[in-house]
Amino acid sequence: MFSAVFVDRPRLAIVIAIVTALAGLLAMLRIPVSQLPDIVPPQVSVTTRFPGASATVIEQTVAQVIEASVNGVDRMIYMRSNSANDGSYSLNVSFQLGTDPDLATVNVNNRVQAALARLPQEVQRQGVTVRKQSSAVLQFIFLYSESGAHTPLFLSNFATINILDRLARVPGVGQVNLFGAMDYSMRIWFEVDRLISLNLTPSDVVAAIQAQNVQAPVGRLGGRPVPDDQQFQINLETRGRLSTPEEFGEILIRANPDGSVLRVRDVARVELGAASMDTESRFDGKPAVTFGVYLQPGANAVTAATNVRRALEEMRARYPEGVNHRVFFDTSDFVNDTIHEVIKTLVEAFILVVIVVFLFLGNMRATIIPTVAVPVSLVGAFVILLALGYSANTISLLAMVLAIGIVVDDAIVVVENVERVMEEEPHLTPAEATKKAMAQITAPIIAITLVLLSVFVPVGFIPGLSGELFRQFAVTISAAMVISAINALTLSPALCAVFLRPHKHAGGHRPGIMGRWLRGIDWVRDRYAGAVSRLVRVSLLSILLTGVFFVSIWQLSLRTPSGFLPQEDQGAFFVQVQLPQGASVSRTRDAVVQVEEILKSIPSVQGTLAIVGFSLIDGGAQSNSAFLVARLKPFADRTTAAMSVQAAIGQVFGAGRAVRTANVFAFNLPPIIGLGTGGGFEYILQDYEGRPPAELGATMLGLIVAANQDPRLAAVFSTFNATNPTLFLDLDRDKAQALGLRSRR
Repeated sequence: MFSAVFVDRPRLAIVIAIVTALAGLLAMLRIPVSQLPDIVPPQVSVTTRFPGASATVIEQTVAQVIEASVNGVDRMIYMRSNSANDGSYSLNVSFQLGTDPDLATVNVNNRVQAALARLPQEVQRQGVTVRKQSSAVLQFIFLYSESGAHTPLFLSNFATINILDRLARVPGVGQVNLFGAMDYSMRIWFEVDRLISLNLTPSDVVAAIQAQNVQAPVGRLGGRPVPDDQQFQINLETRGRLSTPEEFGEILIRANPDGSVLRVRDVARVELGAASMDTESRFDGKPAVTFGVYLQPGANAVTAATNVRRALEEMRARYPEGVNHRVFFDTSDFVNDTIHEVIKTLVEAFILVVIVVFLFLGNMRATIIPTVAVPVSLVGAFVILLALGYSANTISLLAMVLAIGIVVDDAIVVVENVERVMEEEPHLTPAEATKKAMAQITAPIIAITLVLLSVFVPVGFIPGLSGELFRQFAVTISAAMVISAINALTLSPALCAVFLRPHKHAGGHRPGIMGRWLRGIDWVRDRYAGAVSRLVRVSLLSILLTGVFFVSIWQLSLRTPSGFLPQEDQGAFFVQVQLPQGASVSRTRDAVVQVEEILKSIPSVQGTLAIVGFSLIDGGAQSNSAFLVARLKPFADRTTAAMSVQAAIGQVFGAGRAVRTANVFAFNLPPIIGLGTGGGFEYILQDYEGRPPAELGATMLGLIVAANQDPRLAAVFSTFNATNPTLFLDLDRDKAQALGLRSRR
């Protein structure tokens, strides 16, 4: 008999259990920690710029070319692009779960390179960037000047040079994005009247700058082939690219026959500014520079967030005087709180199981056996999770909570049967009684395990995103059950032979309170057995009752609201501010100020972060859009429903109607960070017949009106607008050619 080996050699069983527990503890230290399993499809982003082009021009000359080439790349699910009026273009390609993001990036880059020659020259000069995209936000961090002595222009470039590269090297960080980067640029402000009087055009000034602002390699002296008596070899250098306004002002535009010269400073004002000022950040109404830290797929969110905070503290000593940073929003805080509550539930469940086992076994020695066996099974399951590349998250830990009640049964079956044999045959030693008991229940233990595995293992083969959630749940329970069955055949018999003792009570009845309690349990057991024996005689009634229960449950399931995942209070929510098309950044900022005042008046809101000129939903810069993050107070300070995130969102919707110049939409964070931009669902309306954008916009408006009338839906909106105002320049090309004017690409 298999278990007899461990009854005779209990140290062997204990060593196996210790090795399993140690392996599990080591796996717990290495396993990634996250809120939910990694079910976000891998993404690859393609970005470029077409300076000065409108969204329509970009869609026609850039988007169609790139997307026609990228479409159909291996394992692609879908792709989504955004062409913005600031000249930017972005394409996100999503791939099937399990796709290697590095290989997907290479495949997309090969397709883009094939289309590069068909893009406009300006786009080719700007370059097309292809990289794997991390859509799971880890942190929002902002940099600010406490005294206001440093401008956002300085803070943006300081963050680009000193902070972003350091954070990008932190283990677990996928990428770091600076919202509204204001890279240093030299601005040339023309004096138009002066140019006209000198018979010059802006293109003449541009040509002079391009010709003289170059990095010229001038070679070396003394390099071979030279005579052998040459003693030195010297590299040559000269002034290359210019870097100060004064140097740009000295650029020569024209030299006159009389010896006089015309320089840039004579016809223009030169200053150091930002290459783009389409976006700006605000923290609680004050200027700031914001950057988002994104989590690497499969990384430990808690460890990565801790390492980011540690790196920021190391760099704080190098900040200029008056400059400071703050982590505004950290998704790992919610992960920590969630994991803490689940672990608390896990401990409480374990304690309750131990108490129940003691009450029903009535023996402290017998209680020790399942108390030892259950933790070994649960901790050992982490080895399987780590080996399969899974993480410790709410799904796996909740599976552990459920597994406690399952795995404890194996140990209880062993203990109860051993005690029954010892009670019926008191002349047997504990080791002999254990061997006889195990000979009776070894097959049932294996059968019980196989039956339970037949329930949970098929769950792991459910396809799709829901299947990924259920798969980790099924694997966790199955791993714990298998280890529990092994413990029931090895550890539990060994402990029974060591800890259990023959009963010494006369007649087998235990005196005292515990004896009365156990006799009460036996009385309930006997009454239940009697009721079952009577129901067996009227089996038709039992079948009828079972059918009634089945139909009732089925009817209730039809009336129960369904969804992918429930909306949760994650300690923050988003706000989208949308102005009419053509609104400037200044108008958008004024609307944001009103929304900030609304958020400040909500008791549950602790702080606000606004990015003016950026649309989170569309994923690009838009002068008529703004994106706000409202951080709520800690969960300990929000214990009532009136302080919940849903209540705060409702207050924003109500008060947002007072903002006459903009539409204000508040929405919750997505249940899975990185899978969508917000709570609820997103619907894409596509035009397959090439109709004008105005017709698509009219169809969209009709769809929104109809959707908002559906009682099952609420706050349905869209940011699409086909009425963007533009000025059309109708050039007389014949006259331009006759006058010797030529257009430049």
